[in-house]
Amino acid sequence: MANTWSSTRVTTIAAIAVTLVTLLAQPAMAQTPDRQRLDSLQMRLEEAEALLEMLQQQLATESETALRTRSRVALELSGRVLMNVFSNDKETNNADVPMYRKQVPDGSLKGGMGMSIRQTSLGAALTVHDVLGGTFTGDLDVDFFGGQVPSPGGRTFPLLRIRTARAIVDWGRSQLLIGQEQPLVANVNPLSLASVGAPNFSYAGNLWLWLPQIRYGISGGERLRYGVQVAALAPTSAEPAAFFATGFDAAERTNTPFLQSRLHLGWGDEFRPAEFGIGVHYGKVNDNAAEAQTSSAITADFVLPFLSRFELRGEAFSGQVLAGLGGGGIGQNFGTDSLTPLRSVGGWLQLNYDVTSRLLVGAGFGLDDPNDDDNPMLLRNATTEAHLHWRPAGPLVMGLEWRSTKTRYAASNYPNTHINLAFGFEF
Repeated sequence: MANTWSSTRVTTIAAIAVTLVTLLAQPAMAQTPDRQRLDSLQMRLEEAEALLEMLQQQLATESETALRTRSRVALELSGRVLMNVFSNDKETNNADVPMYRKQVPDGSLKGGMGMSIRQTSLGAALTVHDVLGGTFTGDLDVDFFGGQVPSPGGRTFPLLRIRTARAIVDWGRSQLLIGQEQPLVANVNPLSLASVGAPNFSYAGNLWLWLPQIRYGISGGERLRYGVQVAALAPTSAEPAAFFATGFDAAERTNTPFLQSRLHLGWGDEFRPAEFGIGVHYGKVNDNAAEAQTSSAITADFVLPFLSRFELRGEAFSGQVLAGLGGGGIGQNFGTDSLTPLRSVGGWLQLNYDVTSRLLVGAGFGLDDPNDDDNPMLLRNATTEAHLHWRPAGPLVMGLEWRSTKTRYAASNYPNTHINLAFGFEF
């Protein structure tokens, strides 16, 4: 990258500094200097000049090879190549990133183990100053969790998928965002190397689905920061789309965008920021009924570092018809009669501890509990997890996660245990 200091450059600068300091430390020359000392001084000056010339060549080379766009703006690339080794002891809705336990007949095949690399992600970002009087930031985040080609390879041939794509203009006290991002009222996610394609606690209290939107916010304060944000989001009822041609889903047919607002307070420095927010969501969904049903929620989110190495993060919600925000109501908008709006409460909580700068451990719990009076098919879904993230050296990253999920149907609770080993590198 254009702004990245290479180890060679650091070594060169250090050598130059040592040489110059040595020169300055030499005692002043006498009126009649000794020839040997003059020769030594000249040799040191020549070495310093050679080192400076080498550094200039390195800077010129890096400037020529820096990745730039057609508009000559520097582009920063990032990514994480991640392989997951996973196992489930029961049948789930998804093998490598399970969200809930499936209800299968007795005697059906259950559980197994596998490997996948489709949670690999790539990112690109650029920053331009003095755009419309502010600072412009554009970024794109993609992964390979968009499904797989029907073939004997299965998950080994994953499809590219856009996660987020944002254009942001920041004027210091106000900000405009246009693009695809998480819901305004649910913008916090748990840390995980096992659930990247779909964030952890999905269908168990975490509302997260990336949606196209227009968002505007204003803020103030210094030590105690405060602000309000509003957003209009693409309406969605989370119905599966066809392979190519798409039609309007039950939310889009109402001609009503999702509307959201959020108040937030923040404090702390840029390295350990804390924030607490409350939000309101409103929309419409019409599942071929005479009248459209309201999709609504009240939410809370927080990231709270404390002591020197601990952090508590989480979200909570109470609302109805929330499948379109990323699986609220355990992915159900209505009861089994397809008419009753499904009410649900849920949330998740995760505690993380930085043992060292390279080792993190933590644990969390998530729950989505639809109202039984609304006749849901899935009555309750709870997930408990514990994780360890280790960055042993350089760009390497490894992780271990244990997750227990219990899904309640009318007949009984159905448990599943998921074990996930992650290996990869970041750049």
